[in-house]
Amino acid sequence: MPPKGVKLRSEQLAELTGIVHRLVTDPDIGQRLDRIDQSTTQSLNQVQKRNLYLLRKSFEENSSLPRELVVETERQRAITINIWKKAKATKNYRLFRPELEKLVTLTKQAAEILKDVKQTSTLYDALIDIYEPNVTASMITQIFDQMRNGLIALIEKCVTAKKQPDITFLSRQVPIPTQILIANALAETIQYDIKSEEAGGRIDETEHPFTTGYYDDVRITTHYYPNDFTSSIFSVLHEGGHALYEQNLPAEWMYQPIGSSCSLGFHESQSRLVENIIGRSKAFWDYFYPTLRQLTKQTFSDISLDQFVFAINHVKPSKIRVAADEVTYGLHIIIRFEIERELMQDRITVSELPIVWNQKYRDYLDLDIENDSEGVMQDTHWAGGNIGYFPTYALGNIYSGQILIAMESELPQWRSQIQQGKNNQVKDWLINQIFSHGNLYDPTEFMKIVTGQAITVTPYLKYLNDKYSQLYEL
Repeated sequence: MPPKGVKLRSEQLAELTGIVHRLVTDPDIGQRLDRIDQSTTQSLNQVQKRNLYLLRKSFEENSSLPRELVVETERQRAITINIWKKAKATKNYRLFRPELEKLVTLTKQAAEILKDVKQTSTLYDALIDIYEPNVTASMITQIFDQMRNGLIALIEKCVTAKKQPDITFLSRQVPIPTQILIANALAETIQYDIKSEEAGGRIDETEHPFTTGYYDDVRITTHYYPNDFTSSIFSVLHEGGHALYEQNLPAEWMYQPIGSSCSLGFHESQSRLVENIIGRSKAFWDYFYPTLRQLTKQTFSDISLDQFVFAINHVKPSKIRVAADEVTYGLHIIIRFEIERELMQDRITVSELPIVWNQKYRDYLDLDIENDSEGVMQDTHWAGGNIGYFPTYALGNIYSGQILIAMESELPQWRSQIQQGKNNQVKDWLINQIFSHGNLYDPTEFMKIVTGQAITVTPYLKYLNDKYSQLYEL
């Protein structure tokens, strides 16, 4: 888009958003919902009741928001994102701050309204509910405080351990055509079909990896770096985990409110399960490392399997969230969560964000942020008005730890299956236990159904400590 087109684009997006808002808040929908009395509701089955609940929730929340506020917020998002790009490129937070302040003000106005409709305790809870229904900042704070302490202790052990991996070979040149072949082989291994006559997937290249689509057409993207071949490997596995969830929702629920994922946290649990718990395991590379060696010819002929697995699991605090390792990643999210929580409570202002951000990175990761582009402006989420989104990333990791325990109790041999390149048992278990339920439950209830316990960080911390104690010989 040419620079001059930004204002016009913002007007177009605002108009389209206004049209959608008018459609989803049509009074006829409300009248139909009102005509469903208590006796009718009692005769509905579980699926029908959940569809009705989700329809009513969507209608009431959208109807409470004035069209003018919805339209203006969308217009401001387009403008703020454009300014964020320029500010990040020039390391100029002062350029970004005025537009971000406008967007935060609009977001708070919406949260004030939604707080009453959703009957939440705080503005921030009303926003978190958009992404992780019925999960509150208080619940997350309790879980994240325990995770923060556990992660900081484990990081200290890893970075000071006598045994350290050699990671220099991870920057060896792997041509992009070769990386494409690797990506295709990974997709086949995790049973994300991109080749057959019945394929419902694709892998394309973008600046930042993402997953898009629904049911029969779910596509993923990655980015290839010649001197960082593992970046595409783990983005393909990560996005592949998202895609498998979307592709295996119940076909009979397509286009119904229930025909979607439980929450963004549960969605993230599937991407992290495939990327980290499976994709960084020795069992997975027992099977796939020979394929990698074959495709890259002699590039890694001098690197043993154990050396490779240790290297791709190395722990080192870094400034950039998307480049963080499995252990330090949670701290990046905790920092963002704590900042959002304070911002929505008016305990900090937009102008203070860089100061607070930089101090938390010193406190939690012992890192000094040199400029705001590698600091507070590194992510696009706040520029897009997505306050309340960040916690779902760490919740996804936590959920994956609980899901792992449940899966191991029913599939005790899952690692030996993965070791042989057989992903079907794990995939079938996930379909039966998670994917097939769609949006039948809110995440807190669903976690109890899948694992038999409430949301807890204990299994995830145990998984990390067991894995990295073995790798680093702690």
